Amino acid sequence: MPEENRQKKEPSFVKKVWIVGLIFSLIATTLLIFEATFDMVILVLAGALIACYFRGLSELIQKKLDWNSTVSLAISVIGSFLIIGGIFFLIGATVSSQAEQMQESIPELLDKAEQKLHASAVGQEIIQQVRNIKTSDEFSTFISDFFETTLGGITNIYIVILIGIFFTVAPTIYVDGIIQLVPPKNRDKAGALMHRLGSGLKRWLAGKFIAMLAVFILTAVGLVILDIPMWLTLAVLAGLLNFIPNFGPLASALPALLVGLADGLNTALLIAGLYVVIQVFESSFITPKAQQRLIQIPPALIILAQVFVGALTGIWGIIFATPLVLIIIIIVEELYVKPMNKESEVEG
Repeated sequence: MPEENRQKKEPSFVKKVWIVGLIFSLIATTLLIFEATFDMVILVLAGALIACYFRGLSELIQKKLDWNSTVSLAISVIGSFLIIGGIFFLIGATVSSQAEQMQESIPELLDKAEQKLHASAVGQEIIQQVRNIKTSDEFSTFISDFFETTLGGITNIYIVILIGIFFTVAPTIYVDGIIQLVPPKNRDKAGALMHRLGSGLKRWLAGKFIAMLAVFILTAVGLVILDIPMWLTLAVLAGLLNFIPNFGPLASALPALLVGLADGLNTALLIAGLYVVIQVFESSFITPKAQQRLIQIPPALIILAQVFVGALTGIWGIIFATPLVLIIIIIVEELYVKPMNKESEVEG
C-alpha cells in the first residue's frame, strides 16, 4: 500500500515533460525580457552614478565642515556645475580650437602616417589590415550599431540626468520602495545591502575620478615635454577616456599616435612609451591606492563583462560594465558568500 500511494503521488511522464517545458520557457522568456530591458538597466545605473557622485561629495562636505545635509547637498550640486563651468571658461576655447584643428588636419595626418608606414614592410602590412577592416561588413555593422544604440540619443541623456537628479534629491524614497518589496524578516538585511551598494559605488567613483585627474596631469606634462602640438586636447581626452577600463586608454592613444606619426616614427614611439608608462603607473599605483578599501575586480572579469554587456547595449555598455560587475559582486558576497561562510563556521 505505501508503494502504491508513492506511485500515485509521483507525477506521470507527460506531466514531467510539461514541467520541464515550462521551466525552459520561463528561462527563455526571462532572458528575452532581460535583453529587451537591459538598456533601461544601464540608464538607471548611469543615473544612480550621478546621484552617488553628488551624495558622496555632499557627505564629504558635511563630514569636513559639519554643515547641514541639505546645505552640503546644495553646495555639492551647485559647486560641481560652477567648477565644470569654470573649467570650460578657462580651457574650453583652447580645447575647442585644438579639436577643430585636429579634425581639419586628420586627412593630412593620415596621409603623412601612411607615407611613414609605407617605408617599411610591417607598415605596409598594417595599412593593408586597416583597409580590410574598413571595407568589411563587420566594420560597417559596428559603426551602424554604434550610432543606433539606444543610449546614443539626446533623449536618453536627458533621461539619465533626470534620473540622477531625482535619485540625488530623494534617494530614500526609492531605497525604501525596494526594501518594501522584501519580506519583513529580511528587510534589515536588504537595507544593509543597499547601504553597501551605495558606499561601494561612491568609493569606486572617487577612485575613478582621482585616476582620471592623475592621467590628465601626467599626460599633459609628458606631451608638453615632448613638445607635441594640441597637447591639451589630447590630455583631456586621455583623462576622460580613462573612465573606461582597457578600451578607453587605447582609444585615447590613437589620436596622439597619429599626431606623433606625422612628425616622425621616433616621436610616435615616444608617445606610445609615454602612454604605456602612465597606464602602468595608474593601474599599479594610483588606482589601488585610491580604491584600497574597495573590492578588487579581476581585470579578466572586467574585459568579459565589457564584451558581454557591450554586445547587448553597444558602447555605453562597455562604459558602465565595471560598476555593473561591482554591483553583482557585492550582491553575491552579501547574499551568498557571507551566509555560507557563517554556516560553515557554526558547523565547524
